Amino acid sequence: MVDRLRANSVGVVGVVFMAIATAAPITAMTGNVPVAVGFGNGTGAPAGYLFATVVLTVFSVGYVAMTRHITATGAFYGFVSQGLGRVVGLASGLLAVMAYIVFEASIVGIFAYFAQSTVLAQFGVHLPWQLFAAIMLAATAALSYFDIHLTSRILGVMLVAEVGMLFLMAVAVLVRGGGPDGIPLSPVDPLKAFGGPAAGLGLFFAFWSWVGFESTAMYGEESREPKKTIPRATLISVVGVGIFYIFVSWMAIAGNGLARSVQVAASDPLGFFFGPTETFVGHWAVLLFQWLLITGSFACGMAFHQCAARYMYAIGREGLIWRRLGRTHARHGSPFVASFTQTVIAVIIVAAFSLAGQDPYLSLYTLMAILGTMAILIVQTLCSFAVIGYFWRNHKESRHWFTTFTAPLLGGIGMIAVVWLLVDNLDAAAGSAASTPFFHAIPWIVAALFVIGIVGALLLRRFRPETYAVLGRIVLDDAKERESATV
Repeated sequence: MVDRLRANSVGVVGVVFMAIATAAPITAMTGNVPVAVGFGNGTGAPAGYLFATVVLTVFSVGYVAMTRHITATGAFYGFVSQGLGRVVGLASGLLAVMAYIVFEASIVGIFAYFAQSTVLAQFGVHLPWQLFAAIMLAATAALSYFDIHLTSRILGVMLVAEVGMLFLMAVAVLVRGGGPDGIPLSPVDPLKAFGGPAAGLGLFFAFWSWVGFESTAMYGEESREPKKTIPRATLISVVGVGIFYIFVSWMAIAGNGLARSVQVAASDPLGFFFGPTETFVGHWAVLLFQWLLITGSFACGMAFHQCAARYMYAIGREGLIWRRLGRTHARHGSPFVASFTQTVIAVIIVAAFSLAGQDPYLSLYTLMAILGTMAILIVQTLCSFAVIGYFWRNHKESRHWFTTFTAPLLGGIGMIAVVWLLVDNLDAAAGSAASTPFFHAIPWIVAALFVIGIVGALLLRRFRPETYAVLGRIVLDDAKERESATV
């Protein structure tokens, strides 16, 4: 009997909270929008988010169709395995595992940067960033040991707080009629998404802001009525986050003014949001904003930790790498071995950057985020075409010209375009970290992992056919099995 995650632990709201927490609205807005405005598509950045919302919604149509038939904590790994075959599935699974592993380390970097700068600004005390990184790693490990219901509640509180602050700033700008140009409509003109000094860079950062939304499917085995919960949570996450991003980025530009927005975004990224907050809400809100950057990045890191642990659990229970990764806690139902393993890996990555004297924001956050984003975008692309393959061979009665063919086809083409945007703007996205040897190794790391996955699957097919047969095939797909999982 395979160890099971605790069923019926979380509902639609909890899954939405965890998915949006991985997207990290406050980190995405303060980290990505200023780059898009200052160096990408300029004041057309909100239109870039509008374009990304449309593309990702189309992608989600096929993704959601898949979640109605497959409930597996491996998500992309299981979907690609069943849609494009076990060989490509294992290669995709390794990329997804690596992506979520490095995402946590990346967020630890920006958390430490925010915490260090906030404590210095508000208390005049300079503490090493490694101290804050250690605190986050320890807290995440402790919370992830327990039932996911506890994690979803904590993420929910943090998420509401960060979204509330951004929404307060945006509404204040809107209600008071904006800055020197009022409330201009040009930032949401769809054509503006493709303008500016480097539209490709702006669009890439828009898509980057959603990384993590697809994690909804990972919680299928632990959710109530997964065939309904996961599709609803996915669409709510994509569309809801999209509308929010468009509104907040638009109002930030309105608050700064069209002429001043590009200048401020390029010279003082945090000031791009702090300025309108100070002017339209008050100084107290800026002080609170600084703390919410810390809690928001913590929530994001904890959500990515959960994702990484569940991917490792999915691979472990199929007898790959280390079977003990597939163990769950007898009382809490959490993948505690995989979770502990993820903590150890994150500690090693953070320690390596620290010993190399690298900056937590410019190097650790940036490089790990680019590595993980490249991997996850490739897997998303494969997942789109996996939907077509899955419904072509299975569930003929569920085939639909749009939801199981046209939408995933368009979504896959859109994802290919996003991967190209990343590759084309890789140096600009990395900033000063583009000069490091690790940056130049990123494409090779991704390619090597994919090849290792393909070779590994072929070797399993030849020498361990019984293991090969279950690749991506352990799913929770009926009520009887769900009931037994709770015993």
